[in-house]
Amino acid sequence: MPKLSIQDLNLEGKTLFIRVDFNVPLANGGQEITSDKRIRASIPTIQHALDHGAAVILASHLGRPKGKPNAEMSLKPIAAKLQELLGKPVAFAPDCIGAEVLAMKPKAGEVLLLENLRFHPEEEANDNSFSRKLAALCDVYVNDAFGTAHRAHASTVGMIEFVPQAAAGLLMERELKYLTMVTAEPARPSVAIIGGAKVSDKIEVIRNLIKIVDRLMIGGAMAYTFLKSQGQPIGKSLVEDDKLTLANELIQEFGDKLVLPVDHVVSAEFKAGAPHQVVTTIPDGMMALDIGPETVKLYSGIISTAKTVIWNGPMGVFEMPPFDAGTLGVAQAVASSGAISVVGGGDSEKAIKNTGLAGKISHISTGGGASLEFLSGMELPGVAALTDN
Repeated sequence: MPKLSIQDLNLEGKTLFIRVDFNVPLANGGQEITSDKRIRASIPTIQHALDHGAAVILASHLGRPKGKPNAEMSLKPIAAKLQELLGKPVAFAPDCIGAEVLAMKPKAGEVLLLENLRFHPEEEANDNSFSRKLAALCDVYVNDAFGTAHRAHASTVGMIEFVPQAAAGLLMERELKYLTMVTAEPARPSVAIIGGAKVSDKIEVIRNLIKIVDRLMIGGAMAYTFLKSQGQPIGKSLVEDDKLTLANELIQEFGDKLVLPVDHVVSAEFKAGAPHQVVTTIPDGMMALDIGPETVKLYSGIISTAKTVIWNGPMGVFEMPPFDAGTLGVAQAVASSGAISVVGGGDSEKAIKNTGLAGKISHISTGGGASLEFLSGMELPGVAALTDN
């Protein structure tokens, strides 16, 4: 670990500010948590702090309240859920700064959850004065919110200037360990599977990873921009015409290292259960909605020989059967490869979970945008700001 970990800190008698990611989905006007996955993911770090004698202050954003209080985006229901998961009281502050919050500072072994950081516009503006006020609450800082590490906000970057030590939590540490492992000196052969709708969303990832891996397989709608750039018919498949030159340049530069689909599942319409067929050449009036079985076989063969696998993005319209078969086939290949495997969040994570094979993946990232930027070779502000080890 290039950065300090919570495990390197002496926490006895200290007030610890932990930036967590409690940006969970809510229903019923903000009263009901529909997935507590992110709350559960933070428990090991919180428990470690309590076990080592710290007083714990937790802070997170939730949704996009646009810099003002919004009852539907309050963290209050999360305090109740956290209390249940930790099996101990969790106090809830009505704000994240101010005299009332200072008066609620916890004692060793106690937990205080602050109200939504984004109820203040200064959070996203990385305001200096607001950063100082957050830092005044604690002796030591830990960032365990990998999903926000690509944002330079007051709670992820600004306040670190005003604390003596800033370390990574256990979840953040695990993310950095695996993402570094598969990009810095990966075990070879190393392969990447990149899917999704747009080349523009993943271009930096492709540019960076293709220099690192031995083979890079393309799936999803972005494949049709690459195929059209080679003069192949794509019917009415999704395409980014302004990225054709770029796609062609990548193919010219990297040749066989870049692997494209050899067959496609096509349909005349974009809806679940629509009549469909498998083709090697896409007819006019048809759109490709998934990679075909021969492509699944080709990609699975490449994956089966790999020692390192990076996967980000679905192979087709994954939410809409029967156009989920390509994504599920790739998920099964990754899970049974025996390789060190890192899966980006979002649809690739859902696919792995749907196959029931999540336990066979080395690491499923908790931060979609942050993991994308890391795989693009960018420095994450929330990581860069932590104290060097």
